[in-house]
Amino acid sequence: MIRKYQPTDEDAVVEVWFQAASLAHPFVSREFMESEEKNTREIYLPNTETWVYVEEDKVVGFIAMMGNEVGAIFLLPSFHGKGIGTKLMNHVAQFHEILEVEVFEKNRIGRAFYAKYGFEFIKKHVHSVTGEVLLRLRYSS
Repeated sequence: MIRKYQPTDEDAVVEVWFQAASLAHPFVSREFMESEEKNTREIYLPNTETWVYVEEDKVVGFIAMMGNEVGAIFLLPSFHGKGIGTKLMNHVAQFHEILEVEVFEKNRIGRAFYAKYGFEFIKKHVHSVTGEVLLRLRYSS
């Protein structure tokens, strides 16, 4: 079931993010991950429109939107490949004709998901903090 994020979901959402981001981003430093965990709690969650996917009363995934930009979409790794990411993306796509996202070029999991969903490449640039290449993608419904 998809529902709006509530502040009581914070720890569960951060845990989902940490497990999924650790799997998808093994090329970033531990320091970067620690910084992003803090940013997720203090900046991203309070300032995004976030939806969670709940199964058996447990948050197993989420999508965070900043306008039409997918700021984050993550699932617990054990829930990958079950259609939950597509359900979350379909949910937010009903509110936006165009969706955009940035994904690390080395993030094979994310890139495969976005390609399957129909996102197309726009441009690339270097992430100033990590020095890694980011791809900007767009989806038009």
